[in-house]
Amino acid sequence: MAERRVNVGWAEGLHARPASIFVRATTASGVPVTIAKAGGDPVNAASMLAVLGLGAQGGEEIVLASEADGADAALDRLAKLVAEGLEELPETV
Repeated sequence: MAERRVNVGWAEGLHARPASIFVRATTASGVPVTIAKAGGDPVNAASMLAVLGLGAQGGEEIVLASEADGADAALDRLAKLVAEGLEELPETV
């Protein structure tokens, strides 16, 4: 299983707009991904309600994981998005 541990770069955490950006990027990756707070239960990273339900705060560590083909590249892009608090997923990493 591929996994990335990253600190949330958005000051407001994964709430409202940042969560929406993250969920859209996850869906666009075409790879099933889970997200969890460090030590917490993983949830579907393509579900807005699940991501909001995490209550991940700015600076808090989250874990992105996937077992699918292409997981490493997808997780690298998503980790960059989250860590840097970007407004959209970079086309290339």
